[in-house]
Amino acid sequence: MSRAGERWSFAAIGVGWHIDAPEPLTAGVRDAIAARIEAYDRTWSRFREDSLVARIGREPGSWPLPAEAGPLLALYRVLYEATGGRMSPVVRRGAAAPPWRDAIAWTPDASGARHAPAGVLAAPRPVVLDVAAAGKGQLADLVSGVLTEHGVGVHTVDASGDIRRRGPATRVALEHPLDETLAVGVVELAEGAIAASGQNRQPGHLVDALTGLPVRAWLAGWATASSALVADGAATAIMLTADADAVATALRPEWGRVEWARMDARGRLEVSAGFEGELFA
Repeated sequence: MSRAGERWSFAAIGVGWHIDAPEPLTAGVRDAIAARIEAYDRTWSRFREDSLVARIGREPGSWPLPAEAGPLLALYRVLYEATGGRMSPVVRRGAAAPPWRDAIAWTPDASGARHAPAGVLAAPRPVVLDVAAAGKGQLADLVSGVLTEHGVGVHTVDASGDIRRRGPATRVALEHPLDETLAVGVVELAEGAIAASGQNRQPGHLVDALTGLPVRAWLAGWATASSALVADGAATAIMLTADADAVATALRPEWGRVEWARMDARGRLEVSAGFEGELFA
């Protein structure tokens, strides 16, 4: 951890986090952030036996989901369609995943109540849910929300490359997927989010749901959006399809503008027409 008032660094959900704010974060704010992260992990973690996801993986049934599941599953559904089923919350490593319609059914809550659950997820047989492709970004948004609720209006939440910014513009480097000491570009980020998906930190972690095999065509993807949830999901989706513009187009009606950049296996960069950043290669 660096000096108070500059940066709070910690580990959570298996990755490193950094929160930057102009003033020191109080113990109460830090406790609230820790509680929000724990609640999210207790629902969505594939790596703890007491999580809701672990229970769904052990037995069939119908499961009430917390409020954040609404936007999370809605985003996954759009990206599932935009990638032809290659990005899915149901993934099997080494084998094709079952189609969404056969694995899970989600009935959203229609009450409109602010704190109502997101609805009910029905699984006719045990199924492993993996929302890592967008969940870390969503958690960065939720942590940003905790900071805002506690009066920390200007801040940057960096969840190991999924970044949510509130406040004046700040420069964010796009890390080279083969050398973390280098950058392939820089983006000015204000009141929005940028997320990265790459093979450098966890080689082979990004799996094509249609084959169960790791993605090989792309080394890294970056996306900017109004929220880290959308940026994270888009950064993953553009690595699972040849047509990255189709991903951005599918997201625009509900989630607004999404811009992207990606690097292929030969180190060549592609960018969307409206990508606002400086690229070095």
